[in-house]
Amino acid sequence: MAKRLTLFILVAMVAGIVVGLAINAMVPDKAQVAAITDYFSIVTDLFLRLIKMIIAPLVFSTLVAGIAHMGDTAALGRVGARTIAWFLCASLVSLTLGLILVNILQPGAGLALPLPEVTAASGVDKATFTLKDFVTHLVPKSIFEAMATNEILQIVVFSIFTGVAITAVGEKAAPLVRGVEALVQVMLQITDYVMRFAPFAVFAAVTSALAKEGASILITFGYFMGGFYISLVLLWSLLLFAAFLIAGGRARILFRYIRDPILLAFSTASSEAAFPRTLEALDRFGVPRRIASFVLPLGYSFNLDGTMMYCTFATMFIAQAYGIHMSVGEQVTMLLLLMVTSKGVAGVPRASLVVIASTLAFFKIPEAGLLLILAVDHFLDMGRSATNVVGNAVASVVVAKWEKALEVVESPVIEPARAPSHTPESGRRGLDLDPDANR
Repeated sequence: MAKRLTLFILVAMVAGIVVGLAINAMVPDKAQVAAITDYFSIVTDLFLRLIKMIIAPLVFSTLVAGIAHMGDTAALGRVGARTIAWFLCASLVSLTLGLILVNILQPGAGLALPLPEVTAASGVDKATFTLKDFVTHLVPKSIFEAMATNEILQIVVFSIFTGVAITAVGEKAAPLVRGVEALVQVMLQITDYVMRFAPFAVFAAVTSALAKEGASILITFGYFMGGFYISLVLLWSLLLFAAFLIAGGRARILFRYIRDPILLAFSTASSEAAFPRTLEALDRFGVPRRIASFVLPLGYSFNLDGTMMYCTFATMFIAQAYGIHMSVGEQVTMLLLLMVTSKGVAGVPRASLVVIASTLAFFKIPEAGLLLILAVDHFLDMGRSATNVVGNAVASVVVAKWEKALEVVESPVIEPARAPSHTPESGRRGLDLDPDANR
């Protein structure tokens, strides 16, 4: 199923490029193009809504079951500390690499584009970041509200409380654990159904983007986009090299296991769309579900490597386009600021643009500079979404290796989710019903 899905997505991408460029060339009226792309957006919106429909229950069930099988709070604390430590290192590398390369490539220097007025609005609402808002936002007022709005970080907090409480209660909570594990299997099966719709969504998304913008926008911003994608390739190389150093030779095949979720995230420009498939791919690779189901949800709030690199790259690009010089000290300050603010707006729509807008204001760079990148933001979002998948997959593998829990599992394909069997092997992989498992 995985190989066929990858093939179908690739075919859908190529078809979307052809159809999108054809619409852009044959329909000169922008209003008509907008009307046509509105119909295509129905398909994309439906798919993303299907993904959002399963994210909350999938994160809750996998995280609760994973914590329940860690055996004790000491193991949970150890895994959590190692996860956060890796996230901070990866964040620093992502931001620094973006800052170095944008200074080397200078994509905004001498940009021959008319710049907007300093007083012009960017159209992006920037959220004012405060430590109080960030901390209080961690805890949900209601778990139902958090699930209804897909607040991943709040769901993670509630799931951790639930998992720890189940561990403390012990045997009396065993029926609840079995129910949660059954929910995991049901959600994975629903995921399999939803993913069959992915090629249609990919076709619609690519067609819509190219019909609106055409090939000319890619040529105009080619150097900026090319520089950013070069930066992403270098970041991928560093992440996979780090995985190789820590996890050993098997890390070289990690890319092959996660190519399906990478392609899905790239083509839909949505990291969330790839979450369920990434979880399955890591399970296939040998990362215990108890670790993957803990690291991945946290990663979607704290470890968006592609997004963080984009923040430094795009901010410096806008400064260069305006001819604004930023000293080394100011750039280091910007890096440290982004280390915090990139975490503080997790779950905000178009979060990277919100972060960039607040950063521009902090350094008195005209906020209207965002207008320079809005036209190509979708195409850049495709790359950073795929990078987020790579970063979180590598983080899961690294933490599993540090926990000495990375298993050697060879499987030719990712099979659709099945109900857990009662063979000895089923206790070793995934979520074991034995309360002593994975201790």
